Amino acid sequence: MYDESKANMEYVSEMEGRIPREYGQDAVTIPGSRTLLDLVEKAGVPWGIVTSGTRPLVTGWLDVMKLAHPRHLVVAEDVPRGKPDPACYKLGLQSLGLPEGASALVLEDAPAGVMSGKAAGCKVVALATTHNVVRLRDAGADWIVRDMQSISLKGWDNKSGVASIEIRDALLE
Repeated sequence: MYDESKANMEYVSEMEGRIPREYGQDAVTIPGSRTLLDLVEKAGVPWGIVTSGTRPLVTGWLDVMKLAHPRHLVVAEDVPRGKPDPACYKLGLQSLGLPEGASALVLEDAPAGVMSGKAAGCKVVALATTHNVVRLRDAGADWIVRDMQSISLKGWDNKSGVASIEIRDALLE
């Protein structure tokens, strides 16, 4: 049944915001994600989140999981079309102060996100946490890993704005 009062972003945001609060006790982080995020934060590497979820959903999960909040956040409400449209990643790059065509690395767990990141001109590491390797490969991932334990920050040059990343145990490279 269609309920016009619920067919709007305000209602969707309200409902999505309830999910982490009501079900957060069952949540677990992707292995390696906390370590990588802590290293990126400590080194001062600019980073952001580009998600098809709403702002209340992503900030709710970050709060529940006690993870750092990014200075740069692009959510469903910020773009007219979701992934695989590249607009969300292009907006993310812009919010990071990167010019079009700048080198950037996207970490994604969904085929639509992989396609979006590639269409925005980024290199994409796909995490085989939600979808299988074949679907992520077919979406165009540059690398596929099991989880974030395979990704390490090896260095950050603040002057040049270049990060060195190591990818180990790739399922596809």
